[in-house]
Amino acid sequence: QVQLVESGGGLVQAGGSLRLSCAASGIIVRLNDMGWYRQAPGKQRELVANMPRGGVTNYADSVKGRFTISRDNVKNTVYLQMNSLKPEDTGVYYCHPLRSAYWGQGTQVTVSS
Repeated sequence: QVQLVESGGGLVQAGGSLRLSCAASGIIVRLNDMGWYRQAPGKQRELVANMPRGGVTNYADSVKGRFTISRDNVKNTVYLQMNSLKPEDTGVYYCHPLRSAYWGQGTQVTVSS
């Protein structure tokens, strides 16, 4: 059974930082293309960062230079380091093995101005 447990969200002022974690079980993250998505209120879920198994990481233009996706193969965990946060980064963040049906419960990030 695949489980993805996101954590690390919270309320932060603009300009602040947060590190999100996604602890995975039932899959091996280093063998999957992993992504972080976010869903802002009233908007569709969007991909903000992805880490292919062996390729170069990719970022949405809106977060490039501020967010960094990484993984710990020993802990089987994917991270999203978010710096210089802006109010428009507010939303629920999810990790997701690309092209799979698996989603976690998400973690709420709220950035105040």
